[in-house]
Parts: sequence; C-alpha cells; structure tokens
Amino acid sequence: MNTRQLGAGFVGGGFMAAVHSRAARASGTRLAGLASSSPSRARESAEALGIGRGYDDLAALLSDDSIDVVHICTPNALHAGQALAAIAAGRHVICEKPLATTSEDAAELVRAAADAGVVATVPFVYRFHPMVREARARFQAGESGELLSITGSYLQDWLVDAGEDNWRVDAAAGGASRAFADIGSHLVDLIEFVTGQRIARVAAVKRTFFADRAQHSSISTEDAVGVVLETLGGAIGSLLVSQVAPGRKNRLQVEIAGTAESIAFDQENPETLWLGRRRGSQLLPRDAEQLHPDAARLSVVPPGHPQGYQDAFNAFVADSYAAIRGQSPEGLPTFSDGLRAVRITEAVMSAAAGARWVEIEED
Repeated sequence: MNTRQLGAGFVGGGFMAAVHSRAARASGTRLAGLASSSPSRARESAEALGIGRGYDDLAALLSDDSIDVVHICTPNALHAGQALAAIAAGRHVICEKPLATTSEDAAELVRAAADAGVVATVPFVYRFHPMVREARARFQAGESGELLSITGSYLQDWLVDAGEDNWRVDAAAGGASRAFADIGSHLVDLIEFVTGQRIARVAAVKRTFFADRAQHSSISTEDAVGVVLETLGGAIGSLLVSQVAPGRKNRLQVEIAGTAESIAFDQENPETLWLGRRRGSQLLPRDAEQLHPDAARLSVVPPGHPQGYQDAFNAFVADSYAAIRGQSPEGLPTFSDGLRAVRITEAVMSAAAGARWVEIEED
C-alpha cells in the first residue's frame, strides 16, 4: 500500500463526483470505476469522467479487490448506508458531507471506521486553502491573542428563484436541514478549525421563504439560518447562512477577532488574509516565504498565480491518500469531524424550533 498506485472507486455521477475524480487524478491515483443510480447512468458517468468502468451497483464496485478507497458522492440520505457498506468491505472511505442526516448514524460510522481500522475522511476542503492554514497558525502561535468574537456567513443565490429546484430541498433525500447542513457545516468547521475553540451553545432562527418550487411543494428544509453562538472559551459570534442571497455565488467569509488582531478570510478571494490591528492593518498575500510552514506546504504554485477551490480539494484528497499510506497529515478532517458538524446542525435546528439556547453535545 505504501508504494503501489491506489485504486479509487466513486459512488455517484454528478458534480461532486467530477470534483472528486479530478482530485484523485491529480494525486496519481488509478480511477478504477464508478457506480451510480443505474447501470446505464454509471457507464455514462464513467465515460464522461474518464473513469475505468461503470459498475451495475455499489455491491459490484465493492467486489472489485483492486479498489482501495471509495469516494461517496451521492445524495445525503444515502451516505450512511453506502459508507457502512464500504467500511464492511474493508475499504477506506471519503464521504461527502453531511456525513449522515442524523447524529446517531454519523456516530455509528465513526465507530465502524475505528473498528475496521480504515481511513475515513469528510471533505471540509476550505481547511486546505493556504490562507486558512495561516489564520489557524496565527491563533495556535498566540499571535492573534485571546479569542473575543466571530462573525461569519456563507451565502449563495442558486435557489433565490422559486422556479429553481434540486433534490436537496426534499428532506427525504437531503435530510431535515438543507442550507445549514449543506454549507453552514463548512462555516462552523472552519471556525472551530481556525480558532481551536469548540462552539458550546447556539441560538438560531430559520426561514423557508419558498415552500413551493418547480418540482417540490410543502418544503420544510430551510433557505436561510441566522445563528448566535458562544464558544467554550467564552467568545461570542453571529453567523448567517443562506442559499437565497442574490449575487453571492459561494461567499464563505469569516472575521475572527483576537485581543491582538482580527483575521478575515473570504473564500471568493482566497489569495489574501486581512490582518486588522489597532495600528498597522495588513493584507497578507499567499506567498510561501511569508507564511507559517503548514500554510506554505499547501501553497503549491508561485504567488500571483491564483489557487482556488479545486486546488483545496486536490490537497484534501492527497492528504487522505497519504493517511491511507500510513502518514499523519496535519488538519485532515475525519469522520469524527463529520459527526461534530452533524451535532452542531442538529443543535441549530433544535434551537430554531424551540426559540431557545441549545448546548452542543460533546463527544
């Protein structure tokens, strides 16, 4: 395993399978095969993505002993069962988020992966932007001081028109939460990853502005969520997550205030980090010579040549494969991190439903 080329299998044939397969190809992994919603769909997707073959179903894919790692890129409600099947077959697993639609299922996946001794990761890929690692390193080194406050948002506009529709709006396919489980999970993972502090409790309000869409009616999943939070260390914060924010395509933005400086990161402009100070604020560029070692490690092209989302995804997959080969990459998001995100999502939904503060369950 340490020397031979890994074989990767993919479950699902849509957008995320394309992203995963590009990352696997960039790592030099053999793209062995793909299973999808039907044999014909699997063959079509495999051909379109340059993957070795299409399998009739997941069982057929798992019967191929040349496949070492399975990428699960299917609708949310399918994740738990498919990941469990892959683990039971002795495969390493990279499963899209949310890891599961309930914390009970997510906890079962964490236990199963640990018992089987397989590498099991979740693509919280915004961790792999070099400037996010720089922000984390500054808090770890004490350069930003003690954590005071957090403001953050994750805004998209792809569902702002009632005529827009997607399987994600259906709770049966996507789970009880949509906007927060889908993109808010990235935001809270990023906050905890950068600051090193866990979110202790939340209060929230949610809205479904479009209960009827082109193909779905009586929709219960949320279009937007507002959250107030407190960390275990006593810092406070506010978050806005929306899939109905006109003009915002994929704006994940955080500003974190410490006693020495504030740090702001914008995923749509990931080449710089704003360092706000009482005197002498700074816009720090992605230049390996100016960054902490872990950030410099992920800076794979010269400054001035932009890195973006696919580069971050490539780095995540490469680190997942490195873990399969026995290495211990820094900051790799595992199934435990996936469980954490599901628990925060459930707390946010509970807080919104009950108009009250909800404590986050610890592992």
